[in-house]
Amino acid sequence: MKTMAELQQEVDHYISQFKEGYFSPLALIARLTEELGELAREVNHYYGEKPKKATEKPKTVDEELGDLLFVVICLANSLHIDLEDAFDQVMHKFNTRDKDRWTRKDEEEAASHE
Repeated sequence: MKTMAELQQEVDHYISQFKEGYFSPLALIARLTEELGELAREVNHYYGEKPKKATEKPKTVDEELGDLLFVVICLANSLHIDLEDAFDQVMHKFNTRDKDRWTRKDEEEAASHE
């Protein structure tokens, strides 16, 4: 399994072989939006009410998630953001500010035994 740092390095190695380099942050946001739309379409085909047309080529949710991750990494790299640090900051927020926001499974079980 690759670390996030390894993923960021792999994407950077791939992009750095081209003269054009990374797209601008605004263009990457547009690509991110496009990829998110493609993911939403796939999820809707598999789990929603809109089946694929017979003429549509098969794609998978995991393929679309991979595309989305690639663009997120491109955006982070272009802005010199360490995604491991960014993720750690988000998890700290969830574990502090939002720690009592949701019902924990062990609290639910304790309440049912009373």
